[in-house]
Amino acid sequence: MGVIADFTRVDASLLRDLPPDDMENFAWFDDVFGPPGWNTPLASVVEGRDDEGLRSFGRWVQMRLTLGHGGGHEYDERLLEAVRFVAEADLAWTSQDVRFLWDAANRLMTSLHTNHQVLYRIPLAATERLAYADRRRLLDGTATWYRSYHRPVWAAIGERLTAVLTEPEENDAAARVRNVTRDLDPFACLLAGEFGARLGADPMVRLLRHWATATSAKPSDRWLATARRLLVPEAADLMHEILRRLAAHREGPYPTRWGFESTIFLHERTARTLRGLVWTCALLDEPWVTSALGDVALTCGVGMGGSGANCRSEMIANAAVSTLARRGGLDVVPALAKVTVKVRKKSVLANVARTLDAVAEHAGLSRERLLDRTVPRFGLDADGVREEKIGDYRVRLCVDGPALRFVTPDGRTVTSAPQAIRKDPALAELKGTLKELKQALPAERFRLERALIEERLWRWHEVTEFFLDHPVTGRYARNLIWQILQGPSGLPIRTGDGWELTDPQGRRIQPYADTPVQLWHPIRETADDVRAWRDHLLDLGVRQPYKQAFREVYLLTPAEERTRTYSRRFDGHVLRYGQAKALLNQRGWTGLAIGHWDYECGGDRGEAIKELSGWRARWGMHVTGDPNADRWGTASYCVSEEIHFYRDGQLPQEHADWADTPGDCDGVPLAEVPPLVLSEVLRDADLAVGVTSIGLDQEALGGHEEYWHAYGFGELTETAKTRRDALARLLPRLKIADRLELADRFLRVHGDLRTYRIHLGSGNILMEPNDAYLCIVPGADRDARSVFLPFEEDGGMLSIILSKAFLLAADTAITDPSITRQLRT
Repeated sequence: MGVIADFTRVDASLLRDLPPDDMENFAWFDDVFGPPGWNTPLASVVEGRDDEGLRSFGRWVQMRLTLGHGGGHEYDERLLEAVRFVAEADLAWTSQDVRFLWDAANRLMTSLHTNHQVLYRIPLAATERLAYADRRRLLDGTATWYRSYHRPVWAAIGERLTAVLTEPEENDAAARVRNVTRDLDPFACLLAGEFGARLGADPMVRLLRHWATATSAKPSDRWLATARRLLVPEAADLMHEILRRLAAHREGPYPTRWGFESTIFLHERTARTLRGLVWTCALLDEPWVTSALGDVALTCGVGMGGSGANCRSEMIANAAVSTLARRGGLDVVPALAKVTVKVRKKSVLANVARTLDAVAEHAGLSRERLLDRTVPRFGLDADGVREEKIGDYRVRLCVDGPALRFVTPDGRTVTSAPQAIRKDPALAELKGTLKELKQALPAERFRLERALIEERLWRWHEVTEFFLDHPVTGRYARNLIWQILQGPSGLPIRTGDGWELTDPQGRRIQPYADTPVQLWHPIRETADDVRAWRDHLLDLGVRQPYKQAFREVYLLTPAEERTRTYSRRFDGHVLRYGQAKALLNQRGWTGLAIGHWDYECGGDRGEAIKELSGWRARWGMHVTGDPNADRWGTASYCVSEEIHFYRDGQLPQEHADWADTPGDCDGVPLAEVPPLVLSEVLRDADLAVGVTSIGLDQEALGGHEEYWHAYGFGELTETAKTRRDALARLLPRLKIADRLELADRFLRVHGDLRTYRIHLGSGNILMEPNDAYLCIVPGADRDARSVFLPFEEDGGMLSIILSKAFLLAADTAITDPSITRQLRT
C-alpha cells in the first residue's frame, strides 16, 4: 500500500490540501523508496529533482511517518535519513507547504505517534525558511496549544519552536515589540511600525513585556505594583498616543494562516497587551486619562461596524470601564454615559452600571440623578456658545451644529479654519472639545428619550437647573413638552428670573420648585389634547429631538385580546436581517443571532429581547432565503414572528421544565402589560418593519412578490398613520398644495402628464388610471428640503414622500430617462 492509503487511515481530510501533481509524485516515491526493509539508496530517489520536486518529496516523507491508526515510536534508519535530508536541504518552502507539514505532524501526534523530535523536524526546518511574520501567522496559538494540552510535544520541541518564532532583537527596537505583540493584526503592526522605536527601547520595553502578562480579568495588587515600578517618565505620553490610535481604530482585513483574508479588529495577543496598558492608566495622574478610557471603551464596546450586541473587544472595553471605576469620582460619569448610548453587550453594560452605582452611592444619589448632574458643559455659555481668541481671530464653539465657526478681524464669520491659526495648539484643543461635544449630544438625546419611556420624575428645580439651563442638554430639553404629575403640561419658556410652561392655548404655568414633573407622553392624553399639541408645535416651528407630540401610540387590539399572551401585529414581515438587527440594537434590543447554521439545533431561529421597566419583551425571528447565496453564514433576510411579554425573572416557554408553576412560561396576558410598555415595544417593532422591510425595495425580492405588493400598497401601520397626520397639517403650507390630495393610504399628486399615488407607508408609487408601478430611487429635492418637518430628519420616509411629491408635481420638468421612459408607457 502507498503513503496515501496509509495516511488515510489516520486522517483523510488533509489530502485535499495537496498540490495536484503530488498524487503522481507520491506513487513514484512509493515504488522507488519502497516499504521498510528495502535498500534503495536515497540518492536514486531524489536524483534529478528540482526544488518543487524535492518539496513534494518532503511532503511525502512527512506523510510516510505514519505508523498506522495505533501510532508508535520507532522508525527505520532509511526513513530517518530521508527526514534529515529534507530538513537540511535548502528548499524554497511556501506558507502553504509549511501549513501542510505542521497539520500532518499534528494529525500523527494526536494519533499516538510519540517520536515528536522526528515528527516535527521537517516542519520546524521548513518554517525557518519563511519570514518571521509568516511564521507567526501560520503558528498562531500553536505554542499555547502544546503547553496546555500536549506537554510531551512542548517538552520535545518547545525550545526550538520558541527560537523559530523569536526575531533577533539586537539593535532592533521594533523587533522587540514584534516579539511581544506578534504582527497578527493591523494594530499590532502599527505598534511595531509607528511606535516601535519608543516602545522597544530600554527601559520602556520592560513595561511593554509586563503589559503582555495581563492574562486575568482584573489586575492584582502585585501586577499593579510591578507596573508602577516599571513606569518610566516617557510612558504617559506614549500611552496617550496609543490610546488615541486605539479609539480611532476600526476592524479591517488581514491574512490568516489559511491563506485568505479575514476581518479582524484585534488579535487576542494584541488585546491582552493593550489591556495591560489600560490597567496601567490607573497609576497615572493625567487630565486626559478619563476621556481617553471612555473613548476606548466606546470603540471596543460596540460591535463590528459600530453597532450590534457583541463587542469589538470585550476584553479591552471591560478593562477600560474597570480602570475608570478604580479611578472613581464624578469625572468618570460623562465618559461612562457615552458608553451606555451605543454599547449593547450585557457584561460591559453591567460593569458600567456597577461603576455608576458606586459613584452615585458615594455621592448620595441614584444613578440617573448622578447622570443628570454630571453632563459636561464644555465651557459653553447659556446660549450654547464658547468663544476663544486665537491670534487675530475669534473662534466659536457652537452647540448648534455642533461646529466651530471663525470670526475674521473684519467681522466676517467663516466655517473653515483660517490658514494663520490652523496649527495653533489652542485650535487643536477646541477641535478635541468639539469631538467630545459631538459624542455628548446623542448621549443626551438618548437619555431624554429613555426618561420618557421609563416615566422618570423630577422636581421642577432639577429640570430647570440640569436640563433647561444646561447648554448641552438644554438644546433638546427646551423643545420637549413637560408635564406636572397628573396635571397640566407645557413647553418651557424662559422668563426674567427662570422658567415656566406654556400650553397650546397660551396659558402660563409656573410650577413650584418642588413640584413633581415628568415628560409628557401621548398615551396618557386624550386625542384632542394630542391634536392640539401637534398643531401648536407646527405653528411655532418647533422640531423635537425625537417624536414626542407625534409619537405613535399602540393600544391593545381585539385580535390581541383573542390571542391573549402574544401579539401578531408585526408577524410575517420579511426584513433585511443585518439592518433590522442593527436598528433593534440601537433601540436597546439584544440577543438576536441567527443564520444558516446548525438547523437541527435551531441556529436559524432566534429572538430579539428588550427589557423595559421591569418587563421583558421577546420578538421571534427566523431566517429566509437561499443559504447558498449567504454562503451558509449570517442570513441576508429574516421573517418576523410573534411578540411575547414576561415579567423580570419569568422564564420563556423553551425553559418550561425549569418553571415552578405550570403555565408560568406562556407569557403574561397582554392586558396585564402596562400600556406604555406595550406601546413602546410595539413602536420599536413598527419602526424596524418600517425601515428594514423588503416591501420598501424598488422591486420585489424573488419568492416574496405577494408580500412586497401587500406591504408596499396595503394598510397603514401606526407609524404610517402618524406620518399621514403630519402630512395633513403640512400640505396646506406647501407651494404645491393645489396639486396634492390626501387619501386614506396614499398622497395623490396631480402632475401635468399623469396623476400619481404615493403610498404613505412604503413610499411606492402607482400611476393612474391603470395603477402602473413607477420606480423612482429616492433623492434629495431642494423644495422638499426647505419644508419644516416636526420630527423626521432628512432621509426619513416623510422626507422621501415629500421629495417624490415635489418631483411628480412638476413631471414635465423631469429629465431622468429612467423615469421618463416609465411615464410614457
